[in-house]
Amino acid sequence: MWIKKKEIEQLSEFVKGYSSGEELDIRVNKEGSFNILKNDIYALVNTKNEQIKAVETERDSLSDYMADISHQLKTPITSMMIMADLLEEAEPEKQTEFIHNIQVSLNKMEWLVGALLKMAKLDAHAIDFIKNDIHTSELLEAVKPSVAILLDIHSLTIELKQDCIIHCDKRWTTEALTNIVKNAIEYSPDGSVIEIDSGENSMYSWISVRDSGVGMDKTEYAALFKRFENSTNENGFGIGMPLALSILKGQGGDIDVDFGGRGEGTIFILKFFK
Repeated sequence: MWIKKKEIEQLSEFVKGYSSGEELDIRVNKEGSFNILKNDIYALVNTKNEQIKAVETERDSLSDYMADISHQLKTPITSMMIMADLLEEAEPEKQTEFIHNIQVSLNKMEWLVGALLKMAKLDAHAIDFIKNDIHTSELLEAVKPSVAILLDIHSLTIELKQDCIIHCDKRWTTEALTNIVKNAIEYSPDGSVIEIDSGENSMYSWISVRDSGVGMDKTEYAALFKRFENSTNENGFGIGMPLALSILKGQGGDIDVDFGGRGEGTIFILKFFK
């Protein structure tokens, strides 16, 4: 097999160009071992470029999350520093109040850092979801311990209308469902019922969470799934719903919302595509 000098020079230029950051296309549609070699080298280089871009994207994403953590921690840390300075000279009753407030702030900070690190892993596709067939009732039982106190405080009840088998990662889906239920608790009037339903069709299995609140419009919905936009929940950071969405998308699913209109509550639908 004779290889033309021009072809060797072209391959050499490609290698040199790659080393200096240039992107050249040396693919050919002709037969021959040397042409196959050129195509293989191009494919290898292209794969490496994609891997490098993925690493850079992951690095940038982690950098953004660390910046978010730093920004969001400033307020509670400043608040704790002030209370700590006042603690020594405060009256006993005030000392108890300050200590309680510091503990609350610490719990919020711990929750925030944990949630953001989970989202960073989800965005970087660093989570291996272990999917099994799980009944909705089983997921709901796993959710209840995390919301029991809130339900009791607001005299709320949760009702499951229909059980169904969902193919999902139980641990992560429980976390997503917990955040959706907490949101429903926040917007439901005291003494009302939060309805959980589930089912399936030819495309996906689903779980719905319906609150008894005043409903929402599309502007509120857009903010709901953005980090730190919707910060009226008990953690005060607006991160629970974005985390829930990241978990569903990580499993190849999604979250839809039925607005229902003002005064008719809101229905969140967790979709698990088949």
